[in-house]
Amino acid sequence: MRFEHSTIELLSASHRPHEPALQFPPMSNAVDPHGRWRLTSQYVECSGRPAVPVSGEIHYSRLPRARWEERLRLMKAGGITVVACYLFWIHHEPTEGEARFDDNLDVAAFVRLCSEIGLDVVLRIGPWAHGEVRNGGFPDWVQNADVNHRTNDPGYLAMVERWFNRIGSELHGLTGTDSNVIGIQLENELYDQPTHIRELKRLARAAGLNAPIWTATAWGGADIPEDEVMPVFGGYGDGFWVDAAVPWDPTFRQHYFFSHQWDDAGIGADLREHLTGSEAAPPRSPSALYPPATCELTGGMATAYQRRPWPKGKDVAAVANNKIGSGSGWQGYYMFAGGTNPPGGLQESQATGYPNDLPVFDYDFHAPIGASGRLAPGFAELRKQHAFLAAFGQHLAPMPSSLPDQLPAGIEDTDTLRWAMRSNGRSGFVFITWHQPHIPLADYREAQFRLALAEETVTFPREPLTIPSGTIARWPVNLDVGTVRLQWATASALTLLGPEDSPLLVLAAEAGIEPQLCLPEGSTLKGPVREVSANVYAVETAEPVTVTVVSRHGSQAIVVLPSRQADQAWVLDTPHGRELVLSADPVWVGADGCLTGRSTGPLSVQRYCTASGRFEVVKTETSGPHSRRQSLAAERIRAAKAVPSSFGSLAGRAAAPTDDSINDLAEIFQISLPVAALMGEGPTELEISWAGDVARLIVDGQVVADRFWDGSPWVLETHDAGFLSAKDIRLQVLPLAKAARVGLPLEAQHRRDLVAGDLVALEKLELLHWITWTESRSC
Repeated sequence: MRFEHSTIELLSASHRPHEPALQFPPMSNAVDPHGRWRLTSQYVECSGRPAVPVSGEIHYSRLPRARWEERLRLMKAGGITVVACYLFWIHHEPTEGEARFDDNLDVAAFVRLCSEIGLDVVLRIGPWAHGEVRNGGFPDWVQNADVNHRTNDPGYLAMVERWFNRIGSELHGLTGTDSNVIGIQLENELYDQPTHIRELKRLARAAGLNAPIWTATAWGGADIPEDEVMPVFGGYGDGFWVDAAVPWDPTFRQHYFFSHQWDDAGIGADLREHLTGSEAAPPRSPSALYPPATCELTGGMATAYQRRPWPKGKDVAAVANNKIGSGSGWQGYYMFAGGTNPPGGLQESQATGYPNDLPVFDYDFHAPIGASGRLAPGFAELRKQHAFLAAFGQHLAPMPSSLPDQLPAGIEDTDTLRWAMRSNGRSGFVFITWHQPHIPLADYREAQFRLALAEETVTFPREPLTIPSGTIARWPVNLDVGTVRLQWATASALTLLGPEDSPLLVLAAEAGIEPQLCLPEGSTLKGPVREVSANVYAVETAEPVTVTVVSRHGSQAIVVLPSRQADQAWVLDTPHGRELVLSADPVWVGADGCLTGRSTGPLSVQRYCTASGRFEVVKTETSGPHSRRQSLAAERIRAAKAVPSSFGSLAGRAAAPTDDSINDLAEIFQISLPVAALMGEGPTELEISWAGDVARLIVDGQVVADRFWDGSPWVLETHDAGFLSAKDIRLQVLPLAKAARVGLPLEAQHRRDLVAGDLVALEKLELLHWITWTESRSC
């Protein structure tokens, strides 16, 4: 209840210290010590300091090698500190004894490139990986072998040993005490074979693979040997693996709440039940030996034929913010950069015994960085959180999470505010997530917090405020910055700039919430502010402003960004230190240490100058075509035919149409691309706006790309699709039958409902030319 006879009920929480006391597990301490990384029972240490690592999944074998560097630099610019990647056995060794590690399969080159860019790596070596790959990543010859797979069957272990030895040979000298390979995951979604995981670790070590941190996925109540591996968890806000007609599943909805329960019985449940017939064990909690850690927080979601989720930016950011507020010691995303499957039908499909059909090529995943390299809205949303973790992780990591006194009554509760506190008993942060998909939340009115810390109780703000729907926030409490203390703020902590002994605090305003700052008695705030009560100041944020705290101990500058520009904020590590840049388009730090990026419109890049207290225009040099966006014509050369309501099913789930069905029934368009427009230095994208069931691009008679329709635009990088040398480019669009049993996002379903019969449309083809730029200064 929020009102009772006009009395405000405070949102209260009490600091609860860690229990038990800090421990140092053998892993990374007594066993496999590392020059920079080690584990404690409460947090991860990096370079002698507590930290919250941020890992993002990218699959080198699903990307052209020429794209690796830009993707990795973009990931780092987005706050990723650790790259996670599967080694898909089937990608490397489809034929027994003929393993390949050339071109985009060169895992050693990938690890070295990560090191050059300043990224650490977690290798997920399987050998069974899943990753929506055929046979879970087993080559067919392994899948068809007469052995008990994923067990200690000697015949199976002999094959795994040869594979691990080959990986170890490729990575010789790249793992160990001072390596950037700081983690190795064994197997994936293995629930009841702890002795097998022990044996896999023994084989990996014998092959020369080593890391301070060994992990195994622990969701589904998995039984794993915690003395050998650290349990890691996941959290998806929606997924393709539930039935098409199922409403928003509770296993997804739980991640839009703060909680100290980390297990998720839903991840992989379809495969577990379909392939083994077993259900998940009771939920497990993180081990007392290690901090709670994740490896698969939703970065987006893959699209299956029978169910096609499309998570939006705030959907992704809300789950991530909840995990930080709930005490996460490691933020890990799947996927962070999407890709494209190699040819040859290597995707998960009903034809290979799985309950779902996935696209043959498309693995965009609606990831923060899409398969073409285009950024999704989730990238900017997550970037703010990662900047916060980079700046404040040293203080945040040891802080336990305390849930509020009044918890939501359950996943149907849309009235109780969702928030949590992380605190050391003196200072901390209040995390607010007032957003969820599918079932919108109303604005939360009359919010006022009461935090019982170890030695004082902090109540803020002075007057209750409204928290608009969609708010995702991290508000500081008793934050010491330089010589002053910020008692509380109704704006999110974003980053710290400048030297450690005299840092500049950057706050980001929330949309619809006036940023207020409370200072200790005797301090004043100078700048475009007004005093709303004793020691409480409201900051005017029509534009970015720099205000100054003045106290008897000295002065301290604070930058406050308006919410709209916080979404354009990039916090980048450059040779000059941590820098704050505003850009609506991608920007990263190049190999020379200078800012670089790309744009499809007029350039607007600004950097905050601590000396002047203002944002200043970054001088740039550009290259690329003058025309940045142009419409293309498509000639329809064949109309679509009537399609059946079903192309078959397995386990009650709709099957995707076969190649023959698409070739026979789809509408076909001829696309003429101006070759000159593809010759620029920057990337060029083809954006297809369409509606229907399945679309495929055919270049010179070969299918090179496919997509299941979910309402989102289909974006392809033209060079990677082979358009430059193409003589004939055709687009097939298969209609979506009115009665087809496929689950669509709400917007797409609305469009489907408006059509009396089958849905098929090609609305727009556009060519987008990205102009590349570099900073024109000596870096």
